Amino acid sequence: MTAPSILKGRAWVWPDDVNTDIIIPFRFKARTNDPVEMAKYAMYGFDPEFYKKVKAGDLFVAGKNFGGGSSREQAPVAIKYSNVAAVIAESFARIFYRNCFAIGLPALEVPGIAKQVKQFDEIEVNLQDWSVKTRDGSVHPALKVPEFLRGLMREGGLVEYYKRHHNFPWETLETKAVAR
Repeated sequence: MTAPSILKGRAWVWPDDVNTDIIIPFRFKARTNDPVEMAKYAMYGFDPEFYKKVKAGDLFVAGKNFGGGSSREQAPVAIKYSNVAAVIAESFARIFYRNCFAIGLPALEVPGIAKQVKQFDEIEVNLQDWSVKTRDGSVHPALKVPEFLRGLMREGGLVEYYKRHHNFPWETLETKAVAR
């Protein structure tokens, strides 16, 4: 399943240093592997009722170092399955950022974005040109990532990409290099 290239939604604004234990506390991480069940605990550290308030297509906007802490995928999985369409932050913890691409959750690093968006502003994410349009109409480019990673994310992550293509681009390159 390919994600749409334009995401429009309501922004949930989070501060700097939101760690994975705030996103989904450890006591809930160990309870289940069911992503829908995990979503019930998304952002529990800030609001135990978040899962009842979030709407499909909502977007996260955060300050610096979003997703620090545990390297397990439960934090981005809980966010994705809570129906949040994308996470935009000034910076990400590197493992959290990588895990977002692996599971197909758009994660855009946009310096200064936290000062440009207020709680529940309607914003737009363009997954083709990798940018965010804020309420005032200004466009904020995200830090660039390789096209393969953006394509992987648009197709739903590693598993969905592999199901569709039966290989990864580097496998094709390695096969050609070995054949020479």
